[in-house]
Amino acid sequence: AFGLVIATGLTWLRASGSKLGEYFTRAYVFIFRGSPLLVQLYLIYFGLSQFDFVRHSPILWPILRDPMYCTIVAMALNTAAYESEIFRGALRAVPVGQIEAAKAFGMSPFTRFRIVTLPIALRLALPAYSTEIILMTKATALASVVTIMEMMGTAQKIQHDTFRPIEVLTCAGVI
Repeated sequence: AFGLVIATGLTWLRASGSKLGEYFTRAYVFIFRGSPLLVQLYLIYFGLSQFDFVRHSPILWPILRDPMYCTIVAMALNTAAYESEIFRGALRAVPVGQIEAAKAFGMSPFTRFRIVTLPIALRLALPAYSTEIILMTKATALASVVTIMEMMGTAQKIQHDTFRPIEVLTCAGVI
């Protein structure tokens, strides 16, 4: 959910026509898509705590000292880069004829976006977006490197405590 919010902002920034916004978004996407999620997780959890301004910050330190929050931040930043490219591609794939028809009807730019462009773009983005959600779900196993027990590890712990492997692993598989 956090990644979706960031991706929406990045997509809006990239589509706004601002050169500065486009350069920022392109750099963000280049960095976060060009480096592995594991490296990003290490840099956020182990790297940012090395800076004094982070450790003395009343806002950053409560978030960055907890491995769960660091994992959420790393995964949100990573998936936002991928999702913003998915949404940008979907916006560019909207047929020009549909937009021209909406202009011919005299729709304002906001109404045209809300009624014509956005529904078509969301329909086009849905397959790639659902794949990205699946990939992020699979990537949660990387959280174990910063001392968080991931889903299958938790399922094995419950299985060893209850001696009910079928029920526990079935629930983990459904999730």
